[in-house]
Amino acid sequence: MRLTKTKAKGGKKPRREPERAMQVNLFTWAKMASGADPRLKLLFAVPNGGKRDYVTAARMQAEGVKRGVPDVCLPVPAGGYHGLWLELKAGKNTLSEEQAVWLNLLRAHGYVVDVVRDDWEQAKRIIEHYLRGKFRAPEAKP
Repeated sequence: MRLTKTKAKGGKKPRREPERAMQVNLFTWAKMASGADPRLKLLFAVPNGGKRDYVTAARMQAEGVKRGVPDVCLPVPAGGYHGLWLELKAGKNTLSEEQAVWLNLLRAHGYVVDVVRDDWEQAKRIIEHYLRGKFRAPEAKP
């Protein structure tokens, strides 16, 4: 599968949005693979990232969008866990303080949580491994 790039408007050079491309590729794979494993139909993205105008950001906050929530969720129990959350990072991007808090809280409440860097296929492998019930996540930090 080819890495997706974001097209710019008005004939400009495409913007590089590697995290978005990772997510698009992951969801393209999940859609194709959901015939073999229907649990993948439950995979969803959380619309936390991206640049927004103030009004849109305020509306989303009022609707319950929260800073730090991981990018991708698979709400399917497997291997003794409640579900799987993935945070996608590309390049030099690092976890924010809010993200680190969310990741640790989710782990403490019985979810598998992982951070995937620069490789949507790694996210795919984590999901496949998780669905086989073989995942052993690191313990949450106090």
